[in-house]
Amino acid sequence: MQTRWALTVATLAALVPAAVVLVSDAPAARAKLHGNNFYANCRFSHTNNDDPIVYPRRPGRSHPHTFFGNASTNASSTLATLRKAHTTCKPSADKAAYWVPTLFQGNREIRPQKAQFYFNLRGYDQMRPFPAGLEMVAGNAHAFSPQSTNVVYWACAISESARSAPLARPPKSCARVPLNRKKGFFKPCATCPSQPLPRRRAQGRRHLELHVNFPDCWDGKHLDSPDHQSHMAYSRAYVCPASHPVKVPLIRLNIRYPVSGGEDVSLASGGVLTGHADFINAWDEDFLTRLVDTCFHDRPCNPAAMSP
Repeated sequence: MQTRWALTVATLAALVPAAVVLVSDAPAARAKLHGNNFYANCRFSHTNNDDPIVYPRRPGRSHPHTFFGNASTNASSTLATLRKAHTTCKPSADKAAYWVPTLFQGNREIRPQKAQFYFNLRGYDQMRPFPAGLEMVAGNAHAFSPQSTNVVYWACAISESARSAPLARPPKSCARVPLNRKKGFFKPCATCPSQPLPRRRAQGRRHLELHVNFPDCWDGKHLDSPDHQSHMAYSRAYVCPASHPVKVPLIRLNIRYPVSGGEDVSLASGGVLTGHADFINAWDEDFLTRLVDTCFHDRPCNPAAMSP
């Protein structure tokens, strides 16, 4: 039976041979781990009570969501409608739809200050772009206990270089949470050896962040699944399981809010343990294919320098 999730046989046949190498014995011993990362900055777009993955064509059925990227995302969104719409993302070739449950402080909606989507392309033998129309959900909207911080976590941060360790739930105040500074190096002169950056106390306002990591292994067959997760899996040390042999970029979602924690902070999906995120791929597929190929093969990886 044909479903809306099934790809054509021809497409599957093209993907499987490339994936066979990845799941063979000890790929790390025979191949070098490589690949660069790139990111997309996607501003806040809108909020509504729609979810085109979980409740397609049923407007208002979902808890409130906060959307980034594609400006048209609603309950009736399809790949075709998303491709025709505007995006808040840079690069503009990223017309994907991204969304998370809306954050509230008390009864007040908290709109994000910033959202970044990091695409990690580390792997061994092969890396495929997301297929057009791929849908996936990361995290558990019904969680009653802390989720794995490998998938969902909170953090406090001043900047990308000053951030706390992963937190299972938002703190009462980020002011009380220790921050870890990234180690950096500099050269005092062109011919001087590199030296560690001086350690300074992080200064500035601390913000609450929600982080969600998407799975990076695809089964090569389905664009979605009944639970919206089974067609995807997480790699282990960048190696995909045999059941999901196609390696795709790992999306690390980082949303920063203009609050610093608090006991009255909650997600629209219920409490603070239900962090999750949704994704529908509507990238310009030619651009994404070139970008993934360029970054995975360790060539200069800058989406802004590539024309869609």
